[in-house]
Amino acid sequence: MGLYTKLPDDIQEVDVVIAGGGCTSCIIASRLADADPKLSILIIESGTNNYELPTVIHPGFWFSHLALDSKYALFYQGPNSAQLAGRKATVPTGHILGGGTSINMSLYSRAQRSDFDAWNTPGWSADELLPYMKKFETYHGPGPEDRHGYDGPIQVSGTRFRSPRLENDFIGAMNEVGWPEVEDLNTLDTVNGVMRSLRYVDPDGKRQDTAHIYLHPRLQDGKHPNLHVLVESQVERVLFNDQKAVGLAYRPNPAFQSSPALSQDAPREVKAKRLVILSCGPFGTPLLLERSGIGNSKILERAGVATVADIPGVGHNYEDHHSMMYAYESDLKPEETLDGFNSGRLSPEDMIANNEKILGWNSVDAQAKLRPSDADVARLGPEFQDAWNREFRDVPDKPFMIMSPFGGFPGDSSHLPVGQYFGLVGFSLYPFSRGHIHITGPGVDDPPDFDPGLLSDPQGLDIMNHIWMYKKQREIVRRMNVFRGEVPGMHPTFPSDSKAAFAETDAKEIEYTTEDDKVIEQYIRERIDSTWHPIGTCKMAPREKLGVVDPALNVYGVQGLKIADISIPPGNIGANLANTAMTIGEKAADIFIRELGLGKK
Repeated sequence: MGLYTKLPDDIQEVDVVIAGGGCTSCIIASRLADADPKLSILIIESGTNNYELPTVIHPGFWFSHLALDSKYALFYQGPNSAQLAGRKATVPTGHILGGGTSINMSLYSRAQRSDFDAWNTPGWSADELLPYMKKFETYHGPGPEDRHGYDGPIQVSGTRFRSPRLENDFIGAMNEVGWPEVEDLNTLDTVNGVMRSLRYVDPDGKRQDTAHIYLHPRLQDGKHPNLHVLVESQVERVLFNDQKAVGLAYRPNPAFQSSPALSQDAPREVKAKRLVILSCGPFGTPLLLERSGIGNSKILERAGVATVADIPGVGHNYEDHHSMMYAYESDLKPEETLDGFNSGRLSPEDMIANNEKILGWNSVDAQAKLRPSDADVARLGPEFQDAWNREFRDVPDKPFMIMSPFGGFPGDSSHLPVGQYFGLVGFSLYPFSRGHIHITGPGVDDPPDFDPGLLSDPQGLDIMNHIWMYKKQREIVRRMNVFRGEVPGMHPTFPSDSKAAFAETDAKEIEYTTEDDKVIEQYIRERIDSTWHPIGTCKMAPREKLGVVDPALNVYGVQGLKIADISIPPGNIGANLANTAMTIGEKAADIFIRELGLGKK
């Protein structure tokens, strides 16, 4: 039992080895260890340990993890894109034990019933997955009791700090434009309303990441002597004996361990007697598969990797949510936003020492899942109408977008006057655009071929979506009492004679011309970004439909190799990703426990 930066010499073979120590794998390893404490398990994580790090356990620090110099995130950058006005899109992902749950916004957000049912996979429907959603949570919010869990390890609460003036103002404005407040958006069926947000934060304000909640207690309780975690180590490839996975080759991560004694020339190996599980996420898992010889044989050949199994779906059809943030001036007080904290005007050390309640706040107190009206859809044109009819019209629980207020300036505010700002964040949930992630060479240091594909759909439907979202959020914010104006530079710059130009703050209805729409489009192309929700690069689907794993999470074409992370969903979801990732963890653990015959007397 232990957590290491260098694996002890006597651990060269285990029963189960897991590549990746993120959200899902922490659950899987812990459940396997509970099922049979004699089972030897090793997690290999490329990032660092997260235990008791102040910027992890206090959710108020989450925004700092998006900085490009963050030690706890990796940043994948796409190519220059004409669709993005020549920019390169950048997508962060967790690079720390616990993965995204250690650094994300901690927002409690479940997918919809139609999301899971559309997977069309035995054992993975919404009704079959709901018990796993309930299993991991202790729910402290409102809503139907049969939809939530009340004795699981992860606390879900409204926390001890909120910004009620901003929260109530946003909800009131939503009501005014026709979207009511609902008690619970996370029933799997509710849509077209706004709820008061809950978080993966306990009532005392501490983050509920899966490493702290599942893994660390078992590493420390003396009851799980065969559970091991190796951090700061990069898995280079899966080891095979013919077509059977038998272990992993890895090396110390030079980002953390760069001494000459840690030679990068000779990868180390650990063998697995029973099972190899990949849980490196939607970036790491497809890249590891391809370095191991599993993927599209043409891509592998170009990269200089011998093919073990020709699985063309690996790294194919990358999906994400596409996000825009709009900033506003306000009459909020310093204690009602994170501006003083994020700008450095307040001392984090003093706040931690004083156990300030605001440290347990993620600045998002409301979340709305929305669908456009029939009139909105018609105004977006016949191509959009056709797409809506095909993808959304007959799926009434399927939201089109998520919108939330953000208590603070949504970005770097160093160029702005000292003040209190807020933002409205809107992201599209089912973009029509697709991307990819592939290797370019056999080594872990070879740069990936990554293109997130933002706004790349040939019909331009995604840009239409965001033009509608911009107008809609502007209608909402101008009905909010805290609104004191739009922050210049954080909105499109319309011609001075346009009725859409910066207007008096009490102008609730705004007229837009075709030329105004072009201005909005250009602004969006210059600023749209990932919502940090990559998904679906190793889909659970039939092999002939570019699937990578079957319903039992077996990788096609080989034996003894499983995948369990947010790369397996065969379609996008109408929510933030953490809940679905944790659900996959609990479901996968049950599959593996059953197949390994654990827990039987």
